[in-house]
Parts: sequence; structure tokens; C-alpha cells
Amino acid sequence: MKISKNMQKALNDQITLEANASSNYLAMASWCEITGYEGSANFFYAQSDEERTHLLKIVHYLNNLGIAAVIPATKSPASNFKSLESILKTALKNEQAVTAAIHKMVEISQKDKDHSTYAFLEWFVNEQVQEETKFETLIQKFELIGRDKIAINEIDKILAANATYAAADATV
Repeated sequence: MKISKNMQKALNDQITLEANASSNYLAMASWCEITGYEGSANFFYAQSDEERTHLLKIVHYLNNLGIAAVIPATKSPASNFKSLESILKTALKNEQAVTAAIHKMVEISQKDKDHSTYAFLEWFVNEQVQEETKFETLIQKFELIGRDKIAINEIDKILAANATYAAADATV
């Protein structure tokens, strides 16, 4: 099976996005761990693993088509953050960028009548709905619970509970 050069480029670009996302989440996890947000650190470590799993899905898809995947160098992520809330807002923006890129690939697959890649991308479309919803819900916790130390401690516990779901998703 052949896919267009345009689709190959888009999939390789997505590998780069996923690698950068994994790296960003790893930096966020590290900051959380140093700052004392143990639950949040576990959540972001699991998110980092999940993004790497997404990257590997695309690598395997390309390789199974006989196309060498391009493994990118990643950008150095930010290492200092203002607050747990700011990290979650940054994570949501990153997920929204990933969603836009996936939607663009879906459009390419439709234009190319590339049904196999379209079917492959459906999983990512559904995954991104879950990812964006997860981060939007977590950000809402600051409005619902507050931003004082006790509230942030509660939000850290919520993130800890979500870490187990992210870890389970990473094995899909």
C-alpha cells in the first residue's frame, strides 16, 4: 500500500509533535516533583509515556507500510513554571495544537482517498477528544475548588487519581 508524500510528511511531522509533547510533559512532571506536587508529577510522567506511545503508533504504522519513520530531535522544553494551573493551561494549548494537526491529517487522508490512513487516524481523533476534555475538566477544578494551598493540594490528589488512567491509556 502506498500513501502520498504529503501524508508521509504529515505523519512524520506528527511524530515530532508527539515527541515534543512527551518531552514537555516530562519537564512538567519534573517541575511538579521538585515543587512537591507528587500526584501531579505522577500524572505528567504518565502523560509523557502516553505521548511516546502515540509516537510509536505512528512509527509502526509507517514502518509497516515500508516507509522509514523520521525520528526527530526534540526542542528543549520549558523547565520553570509559574503554577500548577499554568501548567495545565499550557498542556491544554498543546493538546489543542495536536488536535488541529490530527484533523489536518484526516483532511489529507480524505482528499487522497487514503482509507487505511483515515481508519488509522480515527483512534487519534477520539483520543484527542478525551485529552482536551480531561485538561478542560482539570482546569475547571481551580474555579470550583479554589487556588489556595488546600485547594491546590486537593487538585494534586485529583491529578494523582488521573495518573492511573493516563498510565492505562499509554498501554493501548
